[in-house]
Amino acid sequence: MSLALVQSRALLGLHAPSVTVEVHLANGLPSFTLVGLADVEVKEARERVRAALLNSGLEFPSNKRITVNLAPADLPKDSGRFDLPIALGLLAASGQIDAARMAGWEFAGELSLSGRLRPVRGALATALALRTQSEQARMVLPTESACEAALVPDASIYAAEHLLDVAAQFLPAGSGGMGDADTASGWQRVQPMAPEAVADGPDLADVKGQAAARRALEIAAAGGHGLLLVGPPGSGKSMLAQRFAGILPPMAIEEALESAAIASLAGRFTPGHWMQRPTASPHHTCSAVALVGGGSPPRPGEISIAHQGVLFLDEFPEFARSALEALREPLESGQITIARAAQRAVFPARFQLVAAMNPCPCGFAGSRQRACRCTPEQIARYQSKLSGPLLDRIDLHVEVPHLPAEELLGTAPGEPSAAVRARVAAAHERAIARQGMPNQALAGQALQAMAQLDDAAGRFLQTAAARLAWSARATHRALRVARTIADLAGSQHITVAHVGEAIQYRRVLQPAQA
Repeated sequence: MSLALVQSRALLGLHAPSVTVEVHLANGLPSFTLVGLADVEVKEARERVRAALLNSGLEFPSNKRITVNLAPADLPKDSGRFDLPIALGLLAASGQIDAARMAGWEFAGELSLSGRLRPVRGALATALALRTQSEQARMVLPTESACEAALVPDASIYAAEHLLDVAAQFLPAGSGGMGDADTASGWQRVQPMAPEAVADGPDLADVKGQAAARRALEIAAAGGHGLLLVGPPGSGKSMLAQRFAGILPPMAIEEALESAAIASLAGRFTPGHWMQRPTASPHHTCSAVALVGGGSPPRPGEISIAHQGVLFLDEFPEFARSALEALREPLESGQITIARAAQRAVFPARFQLVAAMNPCPCGFAGSRQRACRCTPEQIARYQSKLSGPLLDRIDLHVEVPHLPAEELLGTAPGEPSAAVRARVAAAHERAIARQGMPNQALAGQALQAMAQLDDAAGRFLQTAAARLAWSARATHRALRVARTIADLAGSQHITVAHVGEAIQYRRVLQPAQA
């Protein structure tokens, strides 16, 4: 047979569109042509496939005119994931394996020159896309990638270590091959593996004092709220932020799959961190594209890698203005749309923002330990790097003061993360049982219906919003925080005390006036 079709998948955001690898052998001057909007890595497959076939003891049709088409032709293809299907297509077209037996199978894998299979990026994202699209195909992947993809429930994943392991499963009938036996060396069906035990991260017990900041962390974790920590250098802002993920409620399986799929797409997935909430902490020199995603083809940025986890931005005002302003839409919508002339990709980005900053350029404005050297104009200019609309979208603004030496050295360890996490999980479950979503996601009529303000609390919130000149967004965000505080207290209704505590978390930094 001179024509063979092999199925594979491309990656376009979190989608995995089907790609048919068509291989045709014809008489004529020997050549190897690869078409179908292939990127450089895909075009280099010609040399990898040729060497892998020859070094594996298989026949390469070097006396034929070889044409490989990756259909559809208008879909961009990148990475070395098409090496394995191209090699199998050549074997099927030259009659070395049975093309009919490959129906219902899909393949992805990069080939080394010796024929061994190397892992590919986005295996879990591909398996999750197949599950979302209700596809029943069996996937063959390199061993490391197969273990990753098998985390998707009910996925039919097979692992192979070498090109020969795959070719042996599809030999023509009566050739004495191993057929469908799953006991072949280097070939097996992968069963979902239990997550590895992961050592607990930094514990909140390490933080001494800072009762207000610890309370704000607990509220933010229970309701999914954003948090801004303001204080002088060395006061513990980064220490608090690094322990935030450890008090978040446990992940549901669907949340874990989405988070792991994005990490797989970015090449950062680690099986040992399965079901663990991620923390992304980019340096303040990162660009807007690195932060929100982009490129061609579009890749996820740090905000998507932090999906269902924490995005920690230290030295908040030092980030490029364009990068910070790009956060405004994802903070509201929970997703980022990357549009280019040729294609468009949507990545989830429902992260919890934890930002840390100094109150002024020298860092000691308002500190009792050292005198501030900054003029009022310098302080105003520094704080004005953060726009009003961005600050408006951060629910909690908390001051983290310096601790006196006697308090730092003489105070007993604080409450451990496990105890705080238990209260956070209980409050989170109350919110989910009541409205099916975290308090931070409440909007419109749902917010009005679920807030359950008593009359005194409603009047108090209206007076505060008028005197502080809050926008409608700021008022609603304070109401969501008050709802979370009530959930932590086990209260069905929001009282004046809950509203009063929510108000004090928006007064450390006021949005710059336009």
